[in-house]
Amino acid sequence: MKHHHRVLAMLSLLSIITYIDRVCIGVAGPRMQDALHISPQAWGWVASVFFLSYSAFEIPTGALGDRIGPRRVLTRIVLWWSAFTSLTGAVTNYFVLLFVRFCFGMGEAGAYPNAAAVIGRWIPPLQRTRAWGIVWMTGQIGAAVSPLLVLPIQARYGWRAAFFLFGFLGIVWAAVWYSWFRDSPAEKAGVTPAELQEIGPPGAMRHGGMPWARALRQPTFWKFAAIGATYVYSLGFYQFWLQTYLVRGHGYSEAALALSSLTYAIGACANVTGGLAGDWLVRRHGLRIGRRSLGAFGLSVAAVCMGATTLAPNGTWALVFLSLAYGGILLQQPSLCAMSLDIGRLHAGAVFGFMNMTANAASALSSVVFGYIVALTGSYNAPLVPMAALLCAGAWLWMQIDPTHQLFEDEKALAA
Repeated sequence: MKHHHRVLAMLSLLSIITYIDRVCIGVAGPRMQDALHISPQAWGWVASVFFLSYSAFEIPTGALGDRIGPRRVLTRIVLWWSAFTSLTGAVTNYFVLLFVRFCFGMGEAGAYPNAAAVIGRWIPPLQRTRAWGIVWMTGQIGAAVSPLLVLPIQARYGWRAAFFLFGFLGIVWAAVWYSWFRDSPAEKAGVTPAELQEIGPPGAMRHGGMPWARALRQPTFWKFAAIGATYVYSLGFYQFWLQTYLVRGHGYSEAALALSSLTYAIGACANVTGGLAGDWLVRRHGLRIGRRSLGAFGLSVAAVCMGATTLAPNGTWALVFLSLAYGGILLQQPSLCAMSLDIGRLHAGAVFGFMNMTANAASALSSVVFGYIVALTGSYNAPLVPMAALLCAGAWLWMQIDPTHQLFEDEKALAA
């Protein structure tokens, strides 16, 4: 196996652990709300503080990875969030839970921007969309297995035990990553000259800080970030509210929550399909059409299915439509992530970090709005309406963006 394939395997394991830890609290949510006496409005803030801190630290942590390398930065990230995953299982009241989840988000921030930096340094250019598809797919595998792991653990040992166990997984990954990974393929023993040539020149290792003033003046930069915000507004629901929606909105039993794994399994298939299709479309039709077509199609499907969920006659059909909407969202996700490399080149980590910051700020808003809309209307379907509208806006934005426009044209020669 080539070394860049092993690097991708390590990123995939990281993505699995990330989503196990994220979705764990969603699965445990109904029990936690009962045990800690948390209302729907208050529960929304538990998710929101995570997304707020996560979004606030995306840019500095992504930029730090660009400057000092993702080896050290990812090690710190994973150790930090693993500690606060375990501490979630030790909380005794609502306000301590808010503090722990804020710190959890602060620690996890920068994981995917630094994954972008790793992909930019280690993965050949024509394989990067595929690589993102695999990374996101394995994240959905982590999300899919999370209910299957959490439900039996909390049935036997209580909801706290799952958090203690899952925190340990990240510590093991961080130890292996720091001892094995190197920031540059040229620094890694055993990488052959042929593989170095396949990966490409190490130009992305040499750059200064992110030229923010120039980036912020460019429409492409803002459109890229806005696409992320339009669909991640809905993703927060799938990571935090889905199981509560099924239990409180459609009367699912705790045992029946295992069916929510199917949603994440569909997401995993959509991610890898989107990665493969994205690379194929770019090769066949060029960067502009290849990126745009898949992105607009995925979010259009998601918008239609999200709207259909509000009209579903029962909980089974609601889960089917929600799963298809999730698939549409994740079909286009690898193409958007690959675009951070298209337009950002040497500064892909910081560019991705800005997009992820705005996207997770949208998720923070979504998590709070969901709880308040439920309290106001008494309906768990009502909060899905703004999600469908934003997905429509995202599909339109995809058709307005030009991924061939590099943000920093004068650095093109170094990045090539």
